[in-house]
Amino acid sequence: SSRVVEIQSQMSERAVELLGLPEDRPCLLLDVGCGSGLSGDYVSEEGHYWIGMDISSAMLDVALEREVEGDLLLADVGHGIPFRPGIFDGCISISAVQWLCNADKKSHSPPKRLYQFFSTLYTALARGSRAVLQLYPENSEQLELITAQAMRAGFTGGMVVDYPNSAKAKKFFLCLFVGASSTLPKGLGTECADEEIHQAKFTNERTRFRNVKGKSVKKSRDWILEKKERRRRQGKEVRADTKYTGRKRRPHF
Repeated sequence: SSRVVEIQSQMSERAVELLGLPEDRPCLLLDVGCGSGLSGDYVSEEGHYWIGMDISSAMLDVALEREVEGDLLLADVGHGIPFRPGIFDGCISISAVQWLCNADKKSHSPPKRLYQFFSTLYTALARGSRAVLQLYPENSEQLELITAQAMRAGFTGGMVVDYPNSAKAKKFFLCLFVGASSTLPKGLGTECADEEIHQAKFTNERTRFRNVKGKSVKKSRDWILEKKERRRRQGKEVRADTKYTGRKRRPHF
C-alpha cells in the first residue's frame, strides 16, 4: 500500500541521514534486505550508488521490473557479506535484520548467523564509515542478542530510538561505527535539557518529508530528466530527451 511505501521511504531517508555521509562525493552503499528497492530509490535520488542484497527472488524480480538503479544480489546475509574488504562507504537496512534472530532451519543458530553477518559486514565497510540498521525487535532479548553480536564483531555504537514515547512512530535504528567511534546521534522526539532547540528540530523533521527538501516531484518531467542524466553518468543506455519526455498519456480503456 502507499502508506507502507511512504513509511519505508521516511525510514530510508532517516537511515541515510544517520549515516552522516560526506556531502561532496557520491558514495557506494550496501542495502541489506533491499526488497523491491524502495530504500535504494532514495539513495539514488541523493546521488549515491548502491548494491542490494535480499533472500527473496520474488522481491528482487519486482526491483528489476521497477528498473532500480542499484545492482542486486540474491543471497542470505546470515551466510555473510561476500564483498571485498573496505568496499562500502556505508550500509543501510530497513526492517530486515530482526529476521536473523529466527531459526528457520534446524541447522540455524541465530547468534552464529548474526555474528557471520556482522563480522563480514565490518570487513566490507571502509574504516570510519557507519551501518544504520532499522529493525523491529520482538523484545528486549532480541535487541540484546543483535547488539551483542555487532559489538563482538568489532562495531561500536548503539541504538538510536526515534519518538520513544509514541507507540506508533517509535523506530529503532542500530547505528554502528567502523573504526573510530563517534558520538551516537540523538533520537528524534527525545526529551532533553535544551527542550526549546530540540522541539524546533523535531517539528522541522516532520515537515521535511512533505516538501522533500525542494526536490522535484516524483515522476514529474524534471524528475525524469534528472534520473536520465544520472543514468547517463553511470554509463547506461538512456532514451534521448524529447519534448514528449514525461508527458501524460491518455488512459487506456
